Amino acid sequence: MKYEIELRVDGKAHRLDLDPRTTLLDALRDHLGNMSPKKGCDHGQCGSCTVLVDERRVTTCLTLAVTQDGADVVTADGLAADGLHPLQRAFVEQDALQCGYCTPGQICSAVGMLSEAATGAPSHVTDDVAHPARLDDNEIRERMSGNLCRCGAYPNILAAIRQVAETETSTS
Repeated sequence: MKYEIELRVDGKAHRLDLDPRTTLLDALRDHLGNMSPKKGCDHGQCGSCTVLVDERRVTTCLTLAVTQDGADVVTADGLAADGLHPLQRAFVEQDALQCGYCTPGQICSAVGMLSEAATGAPSHVTDDVAHPARLDDNEIRERMSGNLCRCGAYPNILAAIRQVAETETSTS
């Protein structure tokens, strides 16, 4: 049995006939040819498959595609549709990648994390949940803890996210 769903991926609408067991990751990669989200652990533990679904970060290996019918999906490729996204630029400027395998997921997660923080959503390490503090290094580390980098580029990833967070804070 197949289910017909519609996804808007990086601004383009797609109709798909999928087995109900197909993950969003497999729908993106195998059915749409979008190789931006990576298949890492396939258990939701590494974050390399992270994309934005309706502006929220989602690990696509744990999400069934049929549950996302009508959703707006943005991958790291989609973030660069009109030139590099500020986080993509910061990753380059801060040398926040080595092999690059985790980078699309790191960037999508960071975009979602910055959006969550901007709405005042606290993290586990937020001291005053009524008045969340600016994103210091501990906050960024905690909020990005679901994304792993086997190369160990964490100091530079942190610097790239901090660079964008400070820029966004100073312009708002």
